[in-house]
Amino acid sequence: MSGNSFNIPRHWWGKIIGGVLGLFKGGISGAIIGALLGHMIDRFLAGIIGVSSTQKAFFDALFATLGHLSKADGSVTETEIRMVESLMQRMQITGDDRKRAIRLFNEGKQSDFDLTKILNSFAHQSMVRQDLRQMFLEILVEAAFSSGKVTQAEHEVLFNVARTLRIPGHVFSSMLNARGGAGPRYSSPGGGQRSPGKQMGSMAQAYAQLGLEASATDVEIKKAYRKLVSQYHPDKLVSHGLPEEMMDIAKARVREINIAYDQIKQARGFK
Repeated sequence: MSGNSFNIPRHWWGKIIGGVLGLFKGGISGAIIGALLGHMIDRFLAGIIGVSSTQKAFFDALFATLGHLSKADGSVTETEIRMVESLMQRMQITGDDRKRAIRLFNEGKQSDFDLTKILNSFAHQSMVRQDLRQMFLEILVEAAFSSGKVTQAEHEVLFNVARTLRIPGHVFSSMLNARGGAGPRYSSPGGGQRSPGKQMGSMAQAYAQLGLEASATDVEIKKAYRKLVSQYHPDKLVSHGLPEEMMDIAKARVREINIAYDQIKQARGFK
């Protein structure tokens, strides 16, 4: 490129075009109004591009991490393979996207796979989207429990994900407990050692689904429920960067929250 050439930043084009058109239509005042309208268009387009980038980062990091998680204890079982196939079916992934998901899964199984690198890429895209990060970890936790038990090696992978994505320790613990217990001894991202997990009763799991313990007040339960339903609303998550194919997974998460809340309401006798 020659020394006197220059590039116009992509996010200036709307302002420039709007300003020029406004100048022809209404002089200086028209140029100002046109530039303001162009600025709004630039922001809208930037938002679309940003969501698309986040969706790609989510998709890539998820399937690569699933491969890494499946291979964490040394071998990939038939149950884990069926789990990934079931996930792709739920997401209705076909064609080139399916090939991409399989390729990423296989890359994650390799001994030289860099988990931190791909998680950092997703973390960068989801910097202000904690709801996306928690949805990401929720899917991994569900996958880890799909075989009925979680090994120490799998726990370490989940812990590393939670730590890299800066998910609070109590949130991570609730995700594990909601699936039936913490399994082997592990360190929480919030610090400190947790006791070995045990199979939890259905009421304890219901409270864990809401991120609470049985000692929570009725007011705390209602507040937690409203927050979670809003946080995991499928349309909201997609607008923040959740791949559209995963909308059904978000809907399933909301159903789990509703079932847990109804169970607690019935046990406590409040409306």
